[in-house]
Amino acid sequence: MKHFGTLTKRIGAICAMVIFLLTFTGPTTVRSATTLKLGFVTAADPRDPYYIASKKWAELIEKYTHGKYKVALYPSGQLGNESDMIRNIMVGTQDLGVITNAPTGSFVSSFMVLDMPFIFPSYQVAHKVLDGPAGKALLSKLDKINIKGLAFAEGGFRHMINNVRPIKTPADLKGIKFRVMKAPVYLAMFKALGANAVPMPWGEVFTAVQQHVVDGLEIPIPVIWANKFYEVTKYLSLTGHTYSPLIVMVSGNLWKRLSPEDQAAFQKAAMEAAQYERQTIEGIIQDLIAKLKAKGMKVNEVPDKRPFMEMVKPVYKQFEGKIGKDTLEMILKARDKAMKE
Repeated sequence: MKHFGTLTKRIGAICAMVIFLLTFTGPTTVRSATTLKLGFVTAADPRDPYYIASKKWAELIEKYTHGKYKVALYPSGQLGNESDMIRNIMVGTQDLGVITNAPTGSFVSSFMVLDMPFIFPSYQVAHKVLDGPAGKALLSKLDKINIKGLAFAEGGFRHMINNVRPIKTPADLKGIKFRVMKAPVYLAMFKALGANAVPMPWGEVFTAVQQHVVDGLEIPIPVIWANKFYEVTKYLSLTGHTYSPLIVMVSGNLWKRLSPEDQAAFQKAAMEAAQYERQTIEGIIQDLIAKLKAKGMKVNEVPDKRPFMEMVKPVYKQFEGKIGKDTLEMILKARDKAMKE
């Protein structure tokens, strides 16, 4: 019986040790990562601003949550167009998105303020406004549609290309036929500047320029290069008339489930991804401008944008009611302050 008691104690000790080892080294500590869906409309191209921001954000979420969350990228509109994706994020069938400002404005009209012509005279001013209190206040307006806005990445400025003359002052636009998107803000802007605005579907534009149906169009630098508009247009004027931010957003359903620590990690990751994308795309833009010059395009800066800003003031008045006077004044006040700094 003595030996039996000793054996029982030894078995008990071994069982206790096994339980201890399982508790601290066994399967109970293995935590499978939660995979999230991040959608955007453009291709997974290393020169594309959406992809650059999305990929970096995904990497940083995984890093700052220590692998608790992994992010699967869905490029090329796999989850729908941008309006579809906004609806997906609202109801929670999509977790994350990097979405252009314009479609966001159709859900929360305050965001239309960022589509106003010549709202920002430079990248530096845009960054100061959007990263500051005014930008944060604007992002908070997404709360009412069950979306958490975390940061503004960058699609970049749109510029004017044409075959008539370089654009340096508003007077240079007079009589030039510019293809524009069929959107009220763009039509109003070119009308205010004295140009002839010609609404036209994108698929017809290259041929229309080639056949002199229109004299030119307004377009971002990467799109000029990707679509070979250097073959059919002579002048590239860096007007920067419209700035395109990309909104880094999270479904409200997911956001509410995150712990405060994870919310802070997602926010930090979004801000850093936006900063990284801005810096990366700046180098890409400069490289593409050099390539366009090498292809024969005549490129000119527009050193003083104040005359343009003055001429489009009626456009601001026209859309003030839809945007909201308070929001418009908030952004303009922040813009004017940033211009003086």
